[in-house]
Amino acid sequence: MSLNLEHIPRVKSITKADFIKNYFKPQKPVVIEHFIEDWPAFSKWNLDYIKEIAGDKIVPLYDNRPVHYKDGFNEPHAKMKMADYIDLLKREPTKFRIFLWNILNEVPQLQKDYKFPDFGLRLIKSLPMLFFGGKGSSTFMHFDIDYANIFHFHFEGTKEIILFDQKQNKHLYKVPFSLITREDIDFSNPDLNKWPNLAKAKGYKTELNHGEILYMPEGYWHYMKYITPGFSMSLRGLYRSPKNFVKAVSNLFFMRNFDNLMRKIKGQKWISWKNKKALKNSN
Repeated sequence: MSLNLEHIPRVKSITKADFIKNYFKPQKPVVIEHFIEDWPAFSKWNLDYIKEIAGDKIVPLYDNRPVHYKDGFNEPHAKMKMADYIDLLKREPTKFRIFLWNILNEVPQLQKDYKFPDFGLRLIKSLPMLFFGGKGSSTFMHFDIDYANIFHFHFEGTKEIILFDQKQNKHLYKVPFSLITREDIDFSNPDLNKWPNLAKAKGYKTELNHGEILYMPEGYWHYMKYITPGFSMSLRGLYRSPKNFVKAVSNLFFMRNFDNLMRKIKGQKWISWKNKKALKNSN
């Protein structure tokens, strides 16, 4: 038995009108295979190029260790020079990933290599983010706190991606007051005897290659695993659903602060309670 996943639709290219009609309005994912060939980034962006222009930058690193009550929101697990990190990526598999690295602030030179595409919705131009990972590294299954529409541009290598919409929450062992599912679920090879409700969830899968764009609608759960070392850039678009805007505000100003408060009060008991509650809720 395996997860109930269909392949994310793929198009060679797409017009603004077709994107809005077929994917944005119905909130369905799509992979656009050819769209950025005229960007300098398409031919320039690889690990060697990033090492050349940003090798001296100190970057935050994350791995897939279980959440601990002392961990702050998006607090890195380690730091390293970008040049040393890229050497590590090319030398051996590593769990260390770079998460939400703002290239506008860190390396303004990279801004010359891409442009903001017109897909028919407003993009948040101050928040282009880069994500790096080594062979075999992966994220937890999670959704973004701000419920944004995401355009995920991949560079170098191949990335496995699994998506679910918010309607699947009851099947995914979602951890309360969090943006993640149970951390001990390996979505690339889940044990459905241990996690039987996963078999009821309906989702999507694809492998993303250099130059391809994945559109992820608002609030979509996503799991990403690097088949090879590589990196991606995400651009964020504003909401279609007013309800999702309200949810985003609630996450940012209530849920996150409440979770941090309970960690301080209850410590690791709070984390353990949330994990047990995720199991109970899904069962």
